Amino acid sequence: MTDAPVRQASLREHNLGLVLRQAANAARPPSRADIAAATSLTRATVSALVDDLIAGGLLTEVEPAPRAGAGRPAAGLVLSASGPAGLGLEINVDYLSACVVDLAGTVRHREVRHADQRPGRPAEVLAEVAELAAAARAHAERQGLTLAGAALAVPGLVTPTGLVRLAPNLGWRDVDVPAGLAQGLAGSGPRSEATRRDGAGPLGRSAALDGLPVTVDNEANLAALGELHAGPAGPASFLYVSGEIGIGAGIVLHGTLFRGARGWSGELGHMAVRPDGPACRCGARGCLEQYAGQEAILRAAGTDDLLPQAKAGNPAVLDALSAAGAALGVAVAGVVNLLDVEAVVLGGIYAPLAPWLCPAVEAEIRQRVLTAGWSPVDIRPSVLGADAAVVGAAGSVVRTIHDHPARWLTRV
Repeated sequence: MTDAPVRQASLREHNLGLVLRQAANAARPPSRADIAAATSLTRATVSALVDDLIAGGLLTEVEPAPRAGAGRPAAGLVLSASGPAGLGLEINVDYLSACVVDLAGTVRHREVRHADQRPGRPAEVLAEVAELAAAARAHAERQGLTLAGAALAVPGLVTPTGLVRLAPNLGWRDVDVPAGLAQGLAGSGPRSEATRRDGAGPLGRSAALDGLPVTVDNEANLAALGELHAGPAGPASFLYVSGEIGIGAGIVLHGTLFRGARGWSGELGHMAVRPDGPACRCGARGCLEQYAGQEAILRAAGTDDLLPQAKAGNPAVLDALSAAGAALGVAVAGVVNLLDVEAVVLGGIYAPLAPWLCPAVEAEIRQRVLTAGWSPVDIRPSVLGADAAVVGAAGSVVRTIHDHPARWLTRV
C-alpha cells in the first residue's frame, strides 16, 4: 500500500458516490438528514452534495410521506427518472437487440431483430447494430433521457479494447468492434483498417454512437452482471449459464464478476462432454454445445416449438430436453467442484425451459459434486430471461454512474 494524502477532490468524488448510492439503495426515499445519519457525514456536507447531484440530474426530491408527531417532514430523495441512462446492445447468432435502462434500472426502451447473423459480414452486422442504437437513442431523447454510454454484448472472446478475438458461432476473428460500431456501411470509399481485418466492404461514418463511450464485453459476463443486480439479493457466488445457439457462462464470486487472467473465462460451451463426440465449430470435438446448444436440442426434438411442445408433453421434446440437461449437468458439476458456487442460474433459452432441464441437471450434480450431499446447489431460471445480456449491458453503464457520479457531473 502507498501512503499518500487524499486530495479534497478525491474525497468529494467518494462522498458523491456514497450519497447517491444511499438514495439508490434505500427501501424508501431518504431525506438529507437520513443520509447524514447513515453515512456519518455532516448535514451541511450532505446538503451540498445533494444539491450537486440534483443539479446534475442524478437525484430529484419527492414529497415527504405524511407522518404523525411534531415537525415538518423532510422531502425524500430518489434517482431521477429523467437523468442519464445506459444503452445496452447485443449481438447474438440469431438476433440483435437494444435497450435503454434509466438510472433506477427501469427498462425504458427495448427492440429485438430476429435474423441469422452468420451470413453477414461483421461490418454489415455492426451497421445494423448502429441502426438499433440510433433508434434507441431517439426513443431515449423523446423520453427526456440522455444516454451516458453504451455497452455491447458479443458471444465471443473480447479483449479490454473491444477487439473480438474469436466468436466461433458467428465466424468472427479479430474484429475491431468499436471501430466498426463508429461507422455504417457506405456505397463507396477507401477500405479502412477495420474492414481489411474482417474482410468487409467499404465503411462510412454513422452518428448513432457519436460522443458516447462504448464498451464491448462477452454476453454471458454482462448477463451475469445483470442477474447479480436484478431483483432481491440472491447468492453472492453463482454460475450464470447462457443457453443460445452457443453456450457461455458468467462466473460471479463473492459478488464480483470473475474474468480470469486474460478476461476470457466462462467458455462453458466448449468444455468437452464426450471427447470423442461430434466436431464443434471451435475445432474441438464433443463440446457441450453439440449436446445442449439450441440447434442441438432442436435437432433432437424434431421441432422448432420447444416450449409449447414441452408443455404439451411431446415425448421427443421431453427426451431431447432431458438429454440436454444431462449434458449440461456434467459440465456444470465440474465447475461447481472447482469453484464451489452456491447456485447455477439458467439463462437465455434455458430460462423458460428450466422445468424440463433442471431435473437432469440436478441429477448429474447430485451424482458428481462431492459436496452435494450436505451443501446442495440451487438451480434456478434467470430473473431477466432472454434479456439478461442486453439489460446487463445497459445496467453496466448505469452502475458506473452510481459508482462514479463525479465523472457524469463533469460532463453536464
